[in-house]
Amino acid sequence: MLRPSVEQVWDWLATIPDPEIPVITLVDLGVIRDVVFRGETCVVSVTPTYSGCPAMSVINMDIETRLRDEGLSKIELKQQLAPAWTTDWMSPRARMALEKYGIAPPQPAGGPARCPRCAGNDLEKLSQFGSTPCKAQWRCRSCLEPFEYFKCI
Repeated sequence: MLRPSVEQVWDWLATIPDPEIPVITLVDLGVIRDVVFRGETCVVSVTPTYSGCPAMSVINMDIETRLRDEGLSKIELKQQLAPAWTTDWMSPRARMALEKYGIAPPQPAGGPARCPRCAGNDLEKLSQFGSTPCKAQWRCRSCLEPFEYFKCI
């Protein structure tokens, strides 16, 4: 097999869903930081969303599986902790997909801009913690539906 281009590897990686929020990809989430070849070895740098993220082992396994499925046999996954991941690295496509899925995307002001279900803006925080440490629980006072908010990091 001829060595694929870095762009081709990025395309393959862009198909891998986040294990916790499958409507966004790892590339759109911004956790895949770099792809390079060192000789015949494909080196993928991955930044966890936060220190101790429990999904990292699944993320690494999914990356390796996808690349092996494409015929790469020499793969190195490099954990890149600095700079720390930030929600600023999420793509606009990820933000739209989150909202469509019912999770309010991160906002610089520290709270959701609107309800992802009815677009109302009369909101209240129920809990700083949601189903995962990167999300908080909110409720819309207009439609009375609870929803998760992806915290701004």
